[in-house]
Amino acid sequence: MLPIKKVRSHKWTILLALLIFACLAIVIYSRLNRRQTTSDTNSLRLLRDAYAAVLANHVEKPDSKKLVLKMVDGMLATLDPHSAYLPPEPLHAMQEQISGSFGGVGIELGTKEGKLTAIAPIDDTPASRAGIHANDHIWKIDGKLTNSMNISVAVKMMRGEKGTPVTLTIVRAESAKPLVFNLIRDIIKLKSLKPKLLDSGYGLIRISQFQERTGSEFKEALKDLHMKSGGTMKGLILDLRYNPGGLISTCVEVANCFVGDDINNTAIVSIKGRTPEANHVYNATLGTKEPRYPIVILINGGSASASEIVAGALQDHKRAIIMGTQSFGKGSVQSIIPMKGNAALKLTTARYYTPSGRSIQAKGIVPDVEVPNISPLPPKEKGVELKEKDLEKSLASDGKEPAAPQKVQVSPHSGAFTDADIQKDYQIRRALELLQSISMLKEKGY
Repeated sequence: MLPIKKVRSHKWTILLALLIFACLAIVIYSRLNRRQTTSDTNSLRLLRDAYAAVLANHVEKPDSKKLVLKMVDGMLATLDPHSAYLPPEPLHAMQEQISGSFGGVGIELGTKEGKLTAIAPIDDTPASRAGIHANDHIWKIDGKLTNSMNISVAVKMMRGEKGTPVTLTIVRAESAKPLVFNLIRDIIKLKSLKPKLLDSGYGLIRISQFQERTGSEFKEALKDLHMKSGGTMKGLILDLRYNPGGLISTCVEVANCFVGDDINNTAIVSIKGRTPEANHVYNATLGTKEPRYPIVILINGGSASASEIVAGALQDHKRAIIMGTQSFGKGSVQSIIPMKGNAALKLTTARYYTPSGRSIQAKGIVPDVEVPNISPLPPKEKGVELKEKDLEKSLASDGKEPAAPQKVQVSPHSGAFTDADIQKDYQIRRALELLQSISMLKEKGY
């Protein structure tokens, strides 16, 4: 054991070293902060001097307000495709879309490889009826090139009064030349979701976008399907194809119906940004959840943002089978920051992560079962189909007739899809077949 004096000596040496280290850290931080402040000041001085030079010397006197707006647009355009300055009109249009009603053609816009792109056409709108597809490059709007156009400007050009025309020129990968769509604007009433009963006990809920009322509407749709199924659901298809996203709060409500029965893992989605206040984890609430019937979630390249959150959450919690094709990969969070004059900044502040920590950004959700949406084959001509018993010299039966296996058929119900409807949608047909196969295996005790 060391003498007491030596122990005290060591103690004071350690304290002195910690004090010196703290002082050095403060000095280094101050110098770095001063350098950053100096750099920021020089950048702002450059911006101010350039602005003054343009106002004083350009051959034509510029509009100072427009000049400032363009400077802000240019600044935000260097950050990412989704950050933008929203003047009062585009901000109002965005709020209308979230609420579920606006005038336009019905396209969710984004950028891909620097090009203005249709993320997804909205169901039952002029765009979807005309045949505009997800990932179509919108080359021109009313003859004006979009190669340097801000998304908010494009939205403004495409929105408008009901009955007014707008022409979109589309470049599509599989087309040899640009496609021209002459559209007539309409009131776009966004139908949040559509529930259907495909067969006894098998339901389908198609969510086109996550709006303010989607969470409550989804719960009502589940109640309706339970009632039509006699109180017991055998399986559910959640169709999120061409769903461009929407409010994170409502997609969390949807996932919350199925996640949370395991109290050790209640995460639905986490968001992580550069600042502490940008970080948040959305957890499922404890309580009654939907029975653990099989679920298939359909996604494709038009499934983005909030729809990817739902698919990723239920996939990580092993609560659903994801079927279709890889999703769009929009895993960033945009915050609305109010500005003067009833305007706002839409600024990307964080990224989404699934419960297991997977980043959605630029990767999307990879389906468990990849199923492309192919056109149905034309029906075969009716004719005589040979069986084993029809062949010459075929062996006779041993006389014991096996019990006929239980057949699974899709029968139409009031308000449900007909057989013809299902035949038109290959992915829904495959999803229903999978759910029916799972039920059959359970019934047989596998």
